[in-house]
Amino acid sequence: MIASLDVDAQKGFTPLCPEELPVPEGADIAKELNAQAKLVDLRIGSKDAHSAKAVWAVNNIDEAFQPLPYDNADLTWPVHCVPGTLGFELIDGLPAPTDYDFFVWKGVEPDLHPYGACFHDIEEQMSTGLIEFLRAHDVTQIVVGGLATDFCVKTTVIQLCNAGLQVFVNLAACRGIDPHGVTTAIELMQQHGAIMIEDHRQLVHLSQQAR
Repeated sequence: MIASLDVDAQKGFTPLCPEELPVPEGADIAKELNAQAKLVDLRIGSKDAHSAKAVWAVNNIDEAFQPLPYDNADLTWPVHCVPGTLGFELIDGLPAPTDYDFFVWKGVEPDLHPYGACFHDIEEQMSTGLIEFLRAHDVTQIVVGGLATDFCVKTTVIQLCNAGLQVFVNLAACRGIDPHGVTTAIELMQQHGAIMIEDHRQLVHLSQQAR
């Protein structure tokens, strides 16, 4: 079985929400995410679901990236992806969360700011159930896209690799915050065994093999 994963493809990570964490071209990945999902057996998604009063929350990007003394909230970030706001919504063109086969909401607690979709905590002790879901459905391969390449996508991919899955990163379905950070993230994901693909067309033979 092969699955696809849309990581945090939310408006809070696009220029539609300039006061949050606008990733350049972040709103442009829905078509590619949908295309890769048509080639797999199961579709999974994740969302940040943060409190506006989280311990890591600051008012603007100039105050971001400062270290914090918490086990599971390591840096300050602008308020983003608060339930009930525009930034919490999935980008236009994606299904509703209820239309996915499995969906993860993460970062709900105000003292937790996880990056990966597989664990609720940075220390990776509290599973979101994603890895267990994949194992229960005999998924051995997964293709990942989403926002942002150099943070939540990177961490999620590494978690999936560490869980023993064959992971493909669809670069056409991702966007990153910082070009240097994206390059570093790609190298790190490859070191953990992830395979980079240019777009969904490379998935055709992969999905056939998995079936």
